[in-house]
Amino acid sequence: MIKRLVLAVLFVGVVVGGIVGFNMFRDRMIAQFFAGMQPPPVTVSVIEAEPRAWRPGIETIGTARAAQGVELAVEVPGIVTEVIFSANDRVEAGTHLVQLDDVVERADLLAAETSLELAMTELGRIETLRERGVIASTNVDTAQAAATNARAQVARVTAILQQKELKAPFSGVVGIPRVDVGEYVVPGTVYASLQDLDVMRVDFTIPEQQLRVISIGLPVTISMESGGPEFSGTISGIDPRIDANTRLVTMRAEVENPEGAINPGQFLRVRVELPEEDGVIVLPQTAISSNLYGDSVFVVRQSTAEDGTERMTVEQVFVQVGRRTQGLVEVTEGVNPGELIVSAGQNRLSGGAAVVIAETAAAPQTAAVIP
Repeated sequence: MIKRLVLAVLFVGVVVGGIVGFNMFRDRMIAQFFAGMQPPPVTVSVIEAEPRAWRPGIETIGTARAAQGVELAVEVPGIVTEVIFSANDRVEAGTHLVQLDDVVERADLLAAETSLELAMTELGRIETLRERGVIASTNVDTAQAAATNARAQVARVTAILQQKELKAPFSGVVGIPRVDVGEYVVPGTVYASLQDLDVMRVDFTIPEQQLRVISIGLPVTISMESGGPEFSGTISGIDPRIDANTRLVTMRAEVENPEGAINPGQFLRVRVELPEEDGVIVLPQTAISSNLYGDSVFVVRQSTAEDGTERMTVEQVFVQVGRRTQGLVEVTEGVNPGELIVSAGQNRLSGGAAVVIAETAAAPQTAAVIP
């Protein structure tokens, strides 16, 4: 019985030992296989870092305003008798737009003119009598005062009549009529909007830190969110006051708008063009890897493999970045001119990884950036 038990224990020990030994042998062979195995090169795109001319700028957003734009309002009360314009009519300065009922005023004007005529006749008669020495000079003064008062009454009624003939104060495009014939209006009632669309004013803001590089006369480029052509203009005004809450400075640019493509109140993208700079290293945004430790790029290096063959590997280099815009980044430190920088495919890279260059990306074009 004891002999059988010993044989069973020995048999189990041999089986277990064989299994353990086989697993150890297998793991060792797998480790040796992978230790001698080189990962295949990663295909990447690169761009050569080189100093170039670059035109910086300031990008922001703005709101379009007409160079001349008003809400036309009624000055005196009355009933609308005629609306002479239609929506989107182009009118000249002085064009008659709306007429208010002026029957009473015209009657008053006729009475005032009659009184003026009578007063002038009386003044002439009295002056003739004074020359003859028949009446005192005080009578002449009274007649002159009466004539002046009658003339003032004519001017007053004439002014009221002019206020009831509502006219365009300048040339432009008139908006939708806001009053109807027969409607009673009071002073301050807006009857239409008039906008001069030939020249637009674009108001925008920039941070106070950028105020030092801005001056009146700098060129600006205006584009619309919906696409379309770009418009050129110049800065015409800088607000001398900085908003204490936002730390932003308000500016205004004037832009020619001959085709009327820009409308008042429209959202616009604004780029202030700054003087061109030389010797700036610019890389695509895709070449920059950002993490908690900072910004870095992968630089392609030539290295020698264990078998003596030349190959390309990458080195991760931390850099200092500056201005950014339109998918481009200015690199101020960490990259030397002539180095090849990985611009695509770096998400599969680590330091020392072998790479194969698929194609050399084109050099970035001159662009505007935010300093």
